[in-house]
Amino acid sequence: MKLQRKNRLRALSLGAVAVSGALALTACGSDDNGGGSGSSTSSASANASSIKCDNAKGQLLADGSSAQKNAIDAWVKNFSQACGVQINYKGSGSGAGVTAFTQGQIAFAGSDSALKPEEVTASKKVCSGGQGIDLPMVGGPIALGYNVPGVDNLVLDAPTIAKIFDSKITNWNDAAIKKLNPTAKLPNLKIQAFHRSDESGTTDNFTKYLIAATPSNWKYSGGKAWQAKGGQSAPQSAGVAQQVKQTSGAIGYFELSYVADGVKAVSIDTGASKPVAPSTESATADIAAAKVVGTGKDLSLQLDYNTKAEGAYPMTLVTYEIVCDKGNKADTLPATKAFLRYIASEDGQKILSTIDYAPVPDEIIAKVRTTIEGLS
Repeated sequence: MKLQRKNRLRALSLGAVAVSGALALTACGSDDNGGGSGSSTSSASANASSIKCDNAKGQLLADGSSAQKNAIDAWVKNFSQACGVQINYKGSGSGAGVTAFTQGQIAFAGSDSALKPEEVTASKKVCSGGQGIDLPMVGGPIALGYNVPGVDNLVLDAPTIAKIFDSKITNWNDAAIKKLNPTAKLPNLKIQAFHRSDESGTTDNFTKYLIAATPSNWKYSGGKAWQAKGGQSAPQSAGVAQQVKQTSGAIGYFELSYVADGVKAVSIDTGASKPVAPSTESATADIAAAKVVGTGKDLSLQLDYNTKAEGAYPMTLVTYEIVCDKGNKADTLPATKAFLRYIASEDGQKILSTIDYAPVPDEIIAKVRTTIEGLS
């Protein structure tokens, strides 16, 4: 990401604190929170007139995926200016968000992994007469950010990535890395591999990629919790990105919007004619092949983590907004529906590509919009 764009996002995120509230009435309970916004004034002005508030009022509390935090901040900025509703989104991680939702503490959760059967069962206790459903809303690449002095372009493949994060490759001048980067000046420097310390949908999707693309080198079952031995950890995407930025020899996984000055992104050798770098376009190329596998109103997706299509980046994720299909509390349902309606709208989705996320494909987002209108 260019420095100018990153500085703009940082400045906007600081401005976001103004829209945070202390307590919130929620669809399924209450808690306290801090949230924010991160969109430009011009974006807010351009979108405010198209936002339908529909009696939305008060405050909403939400939590979950830190992967989508920058997107949520941008959306909240626009929505709050148009409707006067405060939405406090913590971004504590997918695991924390799902737990808070199934415990009735928040109006909606963000998760980079679809609800598991046991989580759907738990949600029925707080969704009176209904259950929690997955609404895909944000797409994007999981970048492998690295900090290796003197190396401006780095290519890795699935086996090498797996061995790095499983402590099987421990130095940057390892023969396997040299083979993929014959012209790079790889230093004799220890690899510092960072993973998430909290339960994370980003971890889930990252390890799903390794399981699909190189099963012989990644023997773990996967999931939101990190399972491999060794390495170092940090909480949330921002925490991993910060550690990579300040640690020479570091590598870590996080969303492209967290790639900052001092951190570069790995290109992946997928078996296509040339390595693929993480970008909105390359992620969209992969997500476009996703299939809806949810039943009923649930719209969970199946992604192709082992794609070899030209220009398709395989390490992608889709973040879901998780909400009750029925049984939302009457005092917060209008605000919940209005916000979800906005972020699923054409204007809401357009914002994503400007901040290094990928919009949800048209065919899928159309189903999301229909489902939102039926929430009760």
